[in-house]
Amino acid sequence: MIRFLWRVVIFLASAALGLWVASLLLDDVHLHAGGFVVAVVVFAVVQSVLAPFIAKLVQQYARAFLGGVGLLATLVALIVSTLVSDGLEIDGLRTWLLATLVVWVVTAIATTLLPVFVAKRAVRATRSGTRTGAAGTDGAGRTA
Repeated sequence: MIRFLWRVVIFLASAALGLWVASLLLDDVHLHAGGFVVAVVVFAVVQSVLAPFIAKLVQQYARAFLGGVGLLATLVALIVSTLVSDGLEIDGLRTWLLATLVVWVVTAIATTLLPVFVAKRAVRATRSGTRTGAAGTDGAGRTA
């Protein structure tokens, strides 16, 4: 269960990072603070649900397009996020295409690297003895 929760946190963080980087690089991608969290959650949920579904369809009917599944899932997730929330706004065809590419690349890199950084930090904390368990105890149940 904890592994699943870490995956959710990492995927949400990578989605937030991807949308934020796209807004920094592209003038016509606008993030609005009031709806940003909703946009991130909608984007992450839609992408995580659609990617396997689209992959299965493409694998059955058009194997040559299998590499584009992530891009298509990202584009659809961006469309749904802009329609459902007030936190994301994208203007212009060129910006839609570039935003899809930027968000896809950033989320792919982030979902690969964030677990590595989290694991390294956890190992370092464990080695230095600073990591505490629940209710202020160390891993052996002693009061920290």
